[in-house]
Amino acid sequence: MSNIARVLIGKPGLDGHEAGAKVVARMLLDAGFEVIYTGARQTPEMIVRSALEEDVDVIGLSLLSGAHYELCRRILELMREEGVEDIPVIVGGIIPAEDIPKLEEIGVKAVFGPGSGSKEIVDTISTILEHAA
Repeated sequence: MSNIARVLIGKPGLDGHEAGAKVVARMLLDAGFEVIYTGARQTPEMIVRSALEEDVDVIGLSLLSGAHYELCRRILELMREEGVEDIPVIVGGIIPAEDIPKLEEIGVKAVFGPGSGSKEIVDTISTILEHAA
């Protein structure tokens, strides 16, 4: 069994702007994580199914569409239904500051906005995984 953390990067919803997701995926690879990138325009069901199939340790969602609350809520709901609510979910993208507490309240473990640096993201994921172990 590998000790390398597996991170799924998903782009739920209709937003097709995937440059940021690809940058984060590359940055996580460079930091030693194994990354599964699902591509753009994924449904919540597709993301949860990929997380199950790939046996990931973290789900990272890239959200720019403004539908972040609805998409995160649905993904977390599906995860509970599948019995994998213990997989931490993190979010990156254009998220208004006033929405962050709402996302955390439903179970999102961390939110990264524009300007979040690679060290901050890697350190936060590492801390989340340490607490989950």
